[in-house]
Amino acid sequence: MLYNPTFKLCKLYPKTMKNKLRSFIFEELIFVADPKQFSDEDNLLEAGLDSMGIMRLIMFIEDSYGITLPDTEIEPDNVQTLNALDQWILKHKKA
Repeated sequence: MLYNPTFKLCKLYPKTMKNKLRSFIFEELIFVADPKQFSDEDNLLEAGLDSMGIMRLIMFIEDSYGITLPDTEIEPDNVQTLNALDQWILKHKKA
């Protein structure tokens, strides 16, 4: 059987919005040795989230939550941490 990191991470993080983001980011976009040690305030950009990863993340968010994140708001302050992403999404879910 092949190693499946998705299975392991899904068991670690229940599917709240922030944890759904966390699972996607660490399964698809960034490799860290121990995702559990990565806090909600740790810098995703410094951890390796690049421009292509940001675009994939935005598509994932828009598809998952049925919102549109404006291109004019794609800036480091909104994607730098899990907390920043969470706040950005909540802002547009309320609108």
